[in-house]
Amino acid sequence: MKVLCLWHATRDEIDGIKTAMPAGTEVVAPEPTDYLSRYETTYKDLERHARNADAFIGWTVPEGILEISEKLKILSWLHVGVDDLRQIGAFTLLKQRGAKLTNIAGANAAAIAEQGMMLMLALAKNAIVKHHLTIDGRSPFPLWGDEMRSAILDGRTLGVIGVGNIGSRIAKYAQAFSMNVLGVRRSKDKPAEGVDSMHGPDELHSVLARSDFVIVAAPNTKETNGFFGRAELAAMKPSAFLINIGRAATIQEKPLYEALTSGHLRGFATDVWWRYEFGRTFPIGWGSRLEIHRLPNVICSAREAHNADGIRERSIEWGTENLVQFANKEPLKREVSLELGY
Repeated sequence: MKVLCLWHATRDEIDGIKTAMPAGTEVVAPEPTDYLSRYETTYKDLERHARNADAFIGWTVPEGILEISEKLKILSWLHVGVDDLRQIGAFTLLKQRGAKLTNIAGANAAAIAEQGMMLMLALAKNAIVKHHLTIDGRSPFPLWGDEMRSAILDGRTLGVIGVGNIGSRIAKYAQAFSMNVLGVRRSKDKPAEGVDSMHGPDELHSVLARSDFVIVAAPNTKETNGFFGRAELAAMKPSAFLINIGRAATIQEKPLYEALTSGHLRGFATDVWWRYEFGRTFPIGWGSRLEIHRLPNVICSAREAHNADGIRERSIEWGTENLVQFANKEPLKREVSLELGY
């Protein structure tokens, strides 16, 4: 079996994968080049090995590589979300080859859940505004002014939309703040620790109406793309806060902007951003074309939730576990359904 690392892997990383795999496995990586990021490679970097590789493992797939990988049997994707792969046609190619797709679901759950709690607290406590006031040597005025008043988590209701690896952790963390947690997931009969009551998608609006804070931790699939729009925002309390740590595309940008600037939504925090692709949107790029990030009631980070101690190493370790299971003909614990998209 030949495994191709899709990034400029170090000797230790290559040896670690080889040691874990069955005897006789060949593990290769692109030759060292004058790269900008070692996690990004080009068609030229990978072509020689891709043509006869049985397995890929990595964070990115250069254009054209999947098309020439006629022997490919498994792609071990070192992300949790796979919507990027679907958008570049990888799902279709993998289906045609009869190849498997796995991810690292759960590897960064704690880091992202902690980021979600940080964003919720920072938003509720007006942390950024108060930080800059202090740096400038100013005190909030007038005393007890509404614009500087913090929200309270204790005793409030949190709605978690998408109770998976990340959402379930957030629910447990929120319990420590004495919050009442409502969960929304497709399988509402499946309980989760920390969730006081679980609800199905058909009950979303009633959950939103009861929630003081809402955290969206849902993946971006055909069913969830843009599911959170004008009607969902209208169902929320004007005093509520919305936090997104799932995928930006699940929330519609224009209705969100209108809610934030009209006073219908108290605040928004996010680590994920919309992408604008040529042929679908113009201009292309990523971020917020309406400059939501500049609004005074918004706190944000730029896709940094996963960037925490030990996550890179765990991602490679779990991605390697996927390949070991495949090589040993064991059930793939982190297999992604090419039909469902998760």
